Amino acid sequence: MKVTQLFALAATLHAAAAVPVEKPATAGLRLLKLGSDEEPVWKTVAERLELVRSDTGFIDVTKTYERSKKLGPVAQKLAKADYPSPSHQSAVEPLLSKLSTSAQRADLTEYSTSFHNRYYEAKEGAEASEWIQSTVRAIASDAGRTDIKVTAFEHDFIQTSTIVEFAAEDASGEITILSGHMDSINQSDPETGLAPGADDDGSGTVNLIDIIRVLAQSGYKPATPLEFHFYGGEELGLLGSGDIATSYRSAGKSVKGVLQLDMTAFPGSSPSISLIDDNVDSALTAFVAELAGEYSSLPVTKSSCGYGCSDHASWTENGFPSAFPFEAAFDDSNPVIHTSGDTIDADGFSFEHMLEFSKLGLGFAIELSSA
Repeated sequence: MKVTQLFALAATLHAAAAVPVEKPATAGLRLLKLGSDEEPVWKTVAERLELVRSDTGFIDVTKTYERSKKLGPVAQKLAKADYPSPSHQSAVEPLLSKLSTSAQRADLTEYSTSFHNRYYEAKEGAEASEWIQSTVRAIASDAGRTDIKVTAFEHDFIQTSTIVEFAAEDASGEITILSGHMDSINQSDPETGLAPGADDDGSGTVNLIDIIRVLAQSGYKPATPLEFHFYGGEELGLLGSGDIATSYRSAGKSVKGVLQLDMTAFPGSSPSISLIDDNVDSALTAFVAELAGEYSSLPVTKSSCGYGCSDHASWTENGFPSAFPFEAAFDDSNPVIHTSGDTIDADGFSFEHMLEFSKLGLGFAIELSSA
């Protein structure tokens, strides 16, 4: 999640390299999209980092632009999903108590301290991906679940994304996706700086792991495909999710809805589930608000985060419905992300707050993937 102190950046924003969009990537340049209706522009790697530091949202389309262009215009909504009111309380409610702050604390403590950083081009960034994959495989194995598949999705950078699939009764049905990003960054020193990323986005990552654990142990088998995605390379332009969402669009896959969990552990001054209302699907977001009312104890508020603020935007860009529940009002969120201070011991960090997003995610998974 790109939330940092604001810096004056007018010069950088107007410093697009004078290279036609159609030209192949030039060494040291990245093709960035700065708005949904804007043509992408070339920026240097240094300029891209300044965008992160200034909280300027963008999507790095260097590797997806040509692929997306060949697919033609994006339909307003590729998946014509119907979102009825929550109706699977009998399946969801008994499992809510199985979600655990102690399990989440144990996982997040290990995840946020085992790696110096989880930078997408660093060796430890790749090792963090392997940690997620081995952790989920162990959960599936311990639960005797041979129907849970864990796949490393490779990119053109060293870090892989992870896709976890629960086998469905109807394998051809619309896919329900819960997602987060597994990389981290220290904006002062991206490659070698300490970046524990406990909230950004260790919190969302561990939310997903705990939901997977509860579903696996309960024996839950979805009627339609259910997937959990852990994206690499989010911090530098939604690289992993952009690659995957474009691949799903290219393959003609039908997605019922995507729920992005990115930063869920800092309640701000007034605890709530803050539903992002820009660059999302309004119908799916309204459904998520109903889920929050049904399965969480927190009130629902609204906030805006701007273009390209997290991985849900990759799905929106490709025409799929996405929603993004956030930890607090966007301007009242965790002030220490992208620094060495983003730890579980940071002032305000709350596993109890984080648990409410696990409840929401569990409800989303079951309600959308059940018959």
